[in-house]
Amino acid sequence: VQLQASGGGLVQPGGSLRLSCQASGSIFSIGDMGWYRQGPGKQRELVARMTRGGTTNYADSVEGRFTISRDNAKNTVYLQMNSLDPDDAAVYYCYAAIASIARRWYSDDYWGQGTLVTVSS
Repeated sequence: VQLQASGGGLVQPGGSLRLSCQASGSIFSIGDMGWYRQGPGKQRELVARMTRGGTTNYADSVEGRFTISRDNAKNTVYLQMNSLDPDDAAVYYCYAAIASIARRWYSDDYWGQGTLVTVSS
């Protein structure tokens, strides 16, 4: 099982980016999917997460600006980021709680490789 994240890059303050993260491999089922970020000199923090049923949670700092969504048929989670601020600059990591075919009754957390978001004029 692996997660592949994409969509990071350089954007000006006030701009938008959309991150994607697709899970692949011997997947039996996927529970929660979401995004964390780690900025320079900061601890990793939860940005947003979404249950398989669609319940969402957001960090206070991104509420109203970021939107998480997922396509269960594609095993993919997205993060639409609007009104980006320099404080949003970070490496963004996706994660997913996945039960593999070999361990179908147990979920493990899998992480993507991280995608860099830079917010600068």
